[in-house]
Amino acid sequence: MAETKVAPKTIRVEVKRQATPEAAAFVEKFEFPYRSGMNITSLLGEIAMAPITSEGKQTTAVTYDSNCLEEICGSCAMLINGKARMACSALVDKLMAETKDGTISLAPLSKFPVVRDLAVDRSVLFENLKKVQAWVPIDGSYDLGPGPRQFPQIQEERYPLSNCISCTICMEVCPQFNEATGFVGAATIAQAKLFNMDPAGAVLKEERLRALAGDGGIQECGFAQNCVQACPKQLPLTEAISDMGRDVFVQQVKDFFAR
Repeated sequence: MAETKVAPKTIRVEVKRQATPEAAAFVEKFEFPYRSGMNITSLLGEIAMAPITSEGKQTTAVTYDSNCLEEICGSCAMLINGKARMACSALVDKLMAETKDGTISLAPLSKFPVVRDLAVDRSVLFENLKKVQAWVPIDGSYDLGPGPRQFPQIQEERYPLSNCISCTICMEVCPQFNEATGFVGAATIAQAKLFNMDPAGAVLKEERLRALAGDGGIQECGFAQNCVQACPKQLPLTEAISDMGRDVFVQQVKDFFAR
């Protein structure tokens, strides 16, 4: 006879908390009656409704970022059982099975400044996107007429890159993303490729390539491939890095002989 799995009676969770950016971090433990089909977002909602630790101490709701609740906004990225994941798509049943005692651990992303509890400041990504001018330089103040046509093959290649949700998981898992290197990260490189392939955005192609040739640029990538493994949207990040590395080199050669 096949074994019948017995559902656990309680869900145990440990949350790494920090009241302010300067405060010392501490861990609080919570227990709740088991309910199937929960994700981490709903689990944090349970804590908010009854913020009492497993020791019976009254506390506060856990602060974390969230918005869409369907893995589109990228806000709720955090360390779940030690791995960078999205809280909205991380299922409690699977997470409990990962650990020996069934306890789920939650912590903020480790490579970004903590704002409070599980919420971190990820503005470095947006500053990096500014460096490579990851946009189409059209302000919409006047009618430019119909946009240039794109070949279907180019549209198919660009579409996966447009699915980036700015979750910064690729930066969290990258061994090269740190203060010493200043590496811009896979997401920024992929967005530079996305806009370089756009007929209207390509007007800034050379500026983007020169930015990626500078400090913290594409030369800092160690090609560990952690990013493509961890990306929740399965973006072709290593392919984008390889293609942009070639384009950056070609641009450098052109600039050298143009002197």
